[in-house]
Amino acid sequence: MAAAIVLLVLVMGTVVFHALSPWYFTPIASNWSSMDSTVTLTFVVTGLAFVLVNVFIAYCLIKFRNKPDRRAEYEPESIKMESWLTILTTVGIAALLAPGLLIWKDVVTPPKESMELEVLARQWNWSYRLPGEDGQLGAVAISHTSTANPLGIDPSDPLGQDDVIIYDPVLHLKVDQPVTFLLRSNDVLHNFTVPQFRVKMDFVPGQVSYIWAEPQKQGSYDLLCEELCGVGHYAMRGRVIVDSEETYNAWLADQPTFAQTQVELSTDLAAGQAAYAVCGSCHGANAEGIESMHAPGLAHLDSEYMKRQLRHFKRGVRGAHEDDTWGRTMAPMAMMLGDAAAINDVVNYIGTLSGQVGFDGAPDYSTSNAKERTDLRALGDSKRAVALYASTCAQCHGDSGEGVWTVNAPGLAGLETWYLASQIKNFRNGIRGRHADDLYGLQMGLISNTMTDDQAINDMAAYIATLELPQQPVNLAQQK
Repeated sequence: MAAAIVLLVLVMGTVVFHALSPWYFTPIASNWSSMDSTVTLTFVVTGLAFVLVNVFIAYCLIKFRNKPDRRAEYEPESIKMESWLTILTTVGIAALLAPGLLIWKDVVTPPKESMELEVLARQWNWSYRLPGEDGQLGAVAISHTSTANPLGIDPSDPLGQDDVIIYDPVLHLKVDQPVTFLLRSNDVLHNFTVPQFRVKMDFVPGQVSYIWAEPQKQGSYDLLCEELCGVGHYAMRGRVIVDSEETYNAWLADQPTFAQTQVELSTDLAAGQAAYAVCGSCHGANAEGIESMHAPGLAHLDSEYMKRQLRHFKRGVRGAHEDDTWGRTMAPMAMMLGDAAAINDVVNYIGTLSGQVGFDGAPDYSTSNAKERTDLRALGDSKRAVALYASTCAQCHGDSGEGVWTVNAPGLAGLETWYLASQIKNFRNGIRGRHADDLYGLQMGLISNTMTDDQAINDMAAYIATLELPQQPVNLAQQK
């Protein structure tokens, strides 16, 4: 009797909890309401089975409970019972499978008006490719992948020249426009999931899978990888922003085509030098950095990283936090660079600087930061720092701090110890990297949480200071 009561209480509690639970799907933002209906149907069918089976067990426990004058009966077969069980089970399974099969037919059949775009997943970030004016995507192959062509677009295919390239993990879509996502991976299994869209699909290396949806509600939605893809899986985040037609068109017009990314931007070094005059007051005449101004050296920084950070300062993605004193100082300086050409000019001019105090001529990085390397080798817990770097930073920034372009991770070797330590602490404390559009910063925030105390961060920065700075030859053609 007690067991029967426990089962009945369990059934009642489960039903009440499901009815009153605050945890359910995120609000839907696409055409796939049928997905929610199917899941609801699954809950109903499995829920009824759960209730009926457990109530039946409780009934049997009560009706056939042991009594002094009752003898047990053995009935090895019951055609009637087995027939009913077979019929009910068949109906239940059909109720579960039939709607799913009908919806799956719709999932794998994009509408004719659907726009195709490509999503490239790799450890541990996202890139995108949209069709250009011709409405078609060009051919791709891994053999074409390089630092200048991360998506591996075939440069000989004329259809690919006007393809729109998005290296940033933030993708914009137009509301009420059906989209077919062509999913491609360069390394391991990944998964494309926007919870509010309700459809998801795996990336399989060596093939192109696809999924489609029609965004029907403007807003910003998280893009998640829901396939375990390595140590950085948890930090593989993207964002899909659904815009009005006007906003989407303005965003699209600001994105480069493949042809534009393959043509070296014309650089006006004189204009870059003039723009750097303002920067030099903090970062030094030769971009060597001035610690008292909390301004790091710039001469050895990756050019693409500098451009991205300048854009972030201009857009308020970085340097807006009230506790980021030096970032807030940098933001208005970046605003003085009016457009992408101005940013390109000043960054290329910085590339011609030596990074050394009072040094004139071609950059020589072989001795840069040498004194810090010498002084810091003996500091901190070196074994702890090496293990910490190997388990966190090395996965993206490289074993030698050289940077890894495939994950947009800049080089760390050569950065000042004080600057590295302060920025890691800023990531950990939420001063930097918490803006919704700074997805790489969000990744850094998660990673920095593994450094539990300031000493761990100082040890890490000290170890990075011992890494040799890669040689960075000067582009003499730019100086002529």
